[in-house]
Amino acid sequence: MTQLRYGILSTSSIAPRFIAAVRAAGAGEIVALSSRTLEKAREKAAAWNIPRFYGSHPQLLEDPGVDIVYISAVNAQHYPLAKAALAHGKHVICEKPCTTASSHTEELFALAKEKGLFLMEAEKMLFLPAALTLQKRIAEGFLGDIYMAELSHSFSASYNGWLFDPEVGGGTLLSSGIYAVQLLRWLFGPIHTIRGLRSTMENGAEWQYVLTGSTESGVLFSAKNSTRAILDNTAKIYGTKGWAELPEYWKARKVIFHRPGEAPETLEFPCEHELMYEAEHIAQCLKSDLLTSPVVTPQISLDGIRALEQVRQSW
Repeated sequence: MTQLRYGILSTSSIAPRFIAAVRAAGAGEIVALSSRTLEKAREKAAAWNIPRFYGSHPQLLEDPGVDIVYISAVNAQHYPLAKAALAHGKHVICEKPCTTASSHTEELFALAKEKGLFLMEAEKMLFLPAALTLQKRIAEGFLGDIYMAELSHSFSASYNGWLFDPEVGGGTLLSSGIYAVQLLRWLFGPIHTIRGLRSTMENGAEWQYVLTGSTESGVLFSAKNSTRAILDNTAKIYGTKGWAELPEYWKARKVIFHRPGEAPETLEFPCEHELMYEAEHIAQCLKSDLLTSPVVTPQISLDGIRALEQVRQSW
């Protein structure tokens, strides 16, 4: 395939970051944008220098000049938009979580395979050099056998009010918990058991949680998130020979290794657009005629949402 021609479905806050990353990586051309209103689409297309814009997502899907779509709408819209895009013959990159139900995720990957189209859940974290360095060191035994992990994440969601609306897939579990379970799954294999406690708003949406569980490989973990308390925003991995920190693990620019009797080792990976590694991977997958990513595999996407379903059942 020649240069990928992207259509951007949604004017959400992450959309301009993905656009900038694709352009910085030279991994495609942004040719079209859609929003729920023509006015908003026109405004953002002008601001982001995108030539074509549409006042509805179905209109963009009819555009023959779009090869691949990036979906960053509210969580509940991921499934119907991705399904419609595949039906229109478009490759699909869908922001995490791919869908809000494992049955929907299974259906989308089956549909993409049937139509010979590429589908990937956008999980930038798994392409970051800091995370890859941590993964490599763990595999090499630098930290010894790994037995425990702690992950914390806090943020203010005031700029995204929908995150507290359960009707559109809001709540911190889907917005933040997906990072935690997929990092654990990627590093240590399938999650065996996971449970949690939460604090909720009047409408039932959680604004903070604490998760605990274990992987099939025997790693015990905790993962917590809050939109009010300020946490240390770090993943910590503990082994028999030392431990590692991945500050702001969902967008990590550095990793710190600690071993007894040695000074901490800090490896830094500065980057202006952290989504560019993901964008480069997508372009390479399409160039190689792949239908799924060998990194964010369908199984990782399915295991991630299934883990969150376990948490919901515990609630």
